[in-house]
Amino acid sequence: MENRTARMTILIDPLKKQIFEDICAQQDLTSSQVIRKLMRQYILDNAGSRELPKWLSGHAAKAASPSQ
Repeated sequence: MENRTARMTILIDPLKKQIFEDICAQQDLTSSQVIRKLMRQYILDNAGSRELPKWLSGHAAKAASPSQ
């Protein structure tokens, strides 16, 4: 299972942050949920030959399967 205890701080343009948060809210998601999803996908796309934990590589199979 994914451990969600690490904290990351980023600096972004305030207008970009507001637009991002508005879009997240429209989709009933938190900005943290969206960032975690983007990070997982980025890791999967760019991991190369790195061995990934099963819980992370399992997301690739779920994302590749068609929605029901």
